[in-house]
Amino acid sequence: MSRTIFKPFGPSVLKVKMPEDLIQRLNDYTDEKSKESLQGGKLDAGYALAGNVSQEIYLDEKFMTESGFGKFLFTEVSNWISQTKKKQIKKFQISASWMVRQYQDEYNPIHMHTGHISGVGYTKVPSNLGSTRQKNKPNKNGHLQLIHGSKSFLSESVFDILPEVGDFYFFPHYLMHAVYPFCDTNEERRSVSFNAFLDDDIYFSTH
Repeated sequence: MSRTIFKPFGPSVLKVKMPEDLIQRLNDYTDEKSKESLQGGKLDAGYALAGNVSQEIYLDEKFMTESGFGKFLFTEVSNWISQTKKKQIKKFQISASWMVRQYQDEYNPIHMHTGHISGVGYTKVPSNLGSTRQKNKPNKNGHLQLIHGSKSFLSESVFDILPEVGDFYFFPHYLMHAVYPFCDTNEERRSVSFNAFLDDDIYFSTH
């Protein structure tokens, strides 16, 4: 398992690679549920989330357990907290997890999550995210940006992420973030996110 912990500006961020079989199970679940009418149904996450995207689908508890996705999240968060805080979590309560299906011109505005820990992983990424109108400008199409504080000397405020299939990023729930739209393709950008609560004494500890 590839695992990297880094601090691009303050809070640490964990990056890991999802197993290929887990990616397939997440995609199969999404494809199956997408065929159903989710409007107003219990798995329709669109009404509760910030995104202006085609479809957002909650993962049900049975799938979280049987697919191993819940165990994957617990294992990686446990390792992250152990390495950064030198403590072992006893509580890991997933309050919600959902798939995001995004197509060209759709986006996710700047927002934050609930809980203590959040994250996002990628199960499908377009082969081409489109070009910029001005060729000399950095291309942020379809990128995730994590935002913290304000830019100052020797300190950046934005961490830019180009999505790649299998990459999963874990971060504190309060970290503001946004996803830019992309263009020039009919392909889907698909991601999975979650919110979870940890032990209060660990979350609120100052060391």
